[in-house]
Amino acid sequence: MDLLEYQGKMLFARHGVPVPSGRPARSVEEAVAAAQEIGYPCAVKAQVQIGGRGKLGGIKIANDAQEAREHASAILGMDIRGLTVYELWIEGASQIASEYYASVVFDRGAKAPLVMLSTKGGMDIEAVAAEDPDAIAMLHVDPLLGFQPFHGRRLAYEAGVDADVVRPVGEMLAKLYAVFTSEEATLVEVNPLIITPEREVKALDAKVTLDNNSLFRHPENAQLRDLSAEDPQERMAHERGLTYVKLDGNIGVLGNGAGLVMSTLDVVKGAGGEPANFLDAGGGSKADAIVSAVEVILSDQKVKAVLFNIFGGITRCDEVARGLIEAFALIKPTVPFVVRLDGTNDVEGREILAQANLPGVYTEATMDAAAAKVVELAK
Repeated sequence: MDLLEYQGKMLFARHGVPVPSGRPARSVEEAVAAAQEIGYPCAVKAQVQIGGRGKLGGIKIANDAQEAREHASAILGMDIRGLTVYELWIEGASQIASEYYASVVFDRGAKAPLVMLSTKGGMDIEAVAAEDPDAIAMLHVDPLLGFQPFHGRRLAYEAGVDADVVRPVGEMLAKLYAVFTSEEATLVEVNPLIITPEREVKALDAKVTLDNNSLFRHPENAQLRDLSAEDPQERMAHERGLTYVKLDGNIGVLGNGAGLVMSTLDVVKGAGGEPANFLDAGGGSKADAIVSAVEVILSDQKVKAVLFNIFGGITRCDEVARGLIEAFALIKPTVPFVVRLDGTNDVEGREILAQANLPGVYTEATMDAAAAKVVELAK
């Protein structure tokens, strides 16, 4: 779950990470009131879950109430890389002597947290990594040992930070690591991490991604979920207990089990098709789960054909067939379906579908044949 900047700063403050004072605002009047309370100059910042806001006009400095009103009016409703700005963060302007970059991310390859520090803050870190990889100091942290003071000093020295802030920067990294572990995040990023003229270290930005699977342990974080920023199909699937990922093609893909669905995506691609989504109904799928899955798949207007690939183990193919019949009765799909049933009660399932004679439903015995058929129908 990606957080907005100010939500990330709320988590930072919880762990003693210094951040500039600010107020959220959802309207121009709220923004002006917040600016008056904080004082001028202040920053008017678009709150969207994407980077590069400043370059696209999503961050402006206001020196008085008139500028605060003008900037808030311009930024609210702005489209930033496909995301609409519904909320602002009004923050006291900061004096900056230096800009650094700091992050903690979970490195799945190393199976350990990776802490990164660079003196080239305020830039796209991807560009820094491509142009000057030596400018980024990196350190994997043993989860059992945790982040130690010498880790912070080592990263600061290797990154080449100013000598007088080596220890404060190291202490900041320790606090960011505490946010990462305590809040069960997969990413904590600050760009820029600033050094003020008074040599204080502050987080001027906050990019935080939390592990969805841990939210039941953090009810206060679960409340930060921004439903308006989520894909409507993914939100619908989540509410129904289904695993769904939206893709760019026009063929809906449903299976029972992540491995089977991923294999199905590959087979569809191999047959020349483009999957529109990935929907895993899970093992033991019952008829009601199939109805929900069909509703989610067909809610995407790009879907021109649907491939059902079911391997019956715990899941019974006759249950899947009944669920499909029920879905057709309720939803009345207008796009063709290709169904491949194999495993537990597959013969019974195919017989049920044959007797129902659903319009636009085709059955195939193999994955390859099913993929070829659905690609043909999608065209």
